[in-house]
Amino acid sequence: MALSTVNLTFEDELIKQIDYFADSQSLTRADFIYNSVKMSVNRKQRLLDLYAYGERVAAETGFTEEDILDEIKKYRTGQ
Repeated sequence: MALSTVNLTFEDELIKQIDYFADSQSLTRADFIYNSVKMSVNRKQRLLDLYAYGERVAAETGFTEEDILDEIKKYRTGQ
């Protein structure tokens, strides 16, 4: 895996918070930022994958958003 160096600028207050959380996890500032960005990117990718799955299921089944909302209402009212 190739690595690239990135220079970032943060407000002083944010740096203090980053340092606090990095220290509480025995991480360097760089490792904490790396892990945080990686988690955020992974979370966003999972959401995109979930949306794509929903779109595929909707296309295969013919379900619409309104159908889903109706099913939720039925479930919540115990029907």
